[in-house]
Amino acid sequence: MSLKSKLKIESVGMFAAFVFYALVGIICFAALTITNFPPHIGIIGILSLVTAYGLFKKRVWTIWVVVALFFIATTFSAYTLYHAFGNDLLLDITAIAYLILTWIFTAYTAAKRKTLES
Repeated sequence: MSLKSKLKIESVGMFAAFVFYALVGIICFAALTITNFPPHIGIIGILSLVTAYGLFKKRVWTIWVVVALFFIATTFSAYTLYHAFGNDLLLDITAIAYLILTWIFTAYTAAKRKTLES
């Protein structure tokens, strides 16, 4: 039995979105201890893991969490880039990559929202 059939993967794009949101959630929780527990990173982590669960289980409500996370992630990344741009190259690249990937996976999930209704 292949891995694809075990995970019930029908769309590679939805699986990539699931992996992205799961990784963001895990990374946010790992960053909590490093950054003295700021609540906004915890909220992003929780919402990312909830989104990953909803995408994996194909829940209808997932699109609403994705849209909310889109606005939260855009605001967080823009604020981080505005205040720390040029001070730390790794932080700049990470914030830009997170911003772009959030936009891509939000657009993809919104375009494929009919697959969440099954």
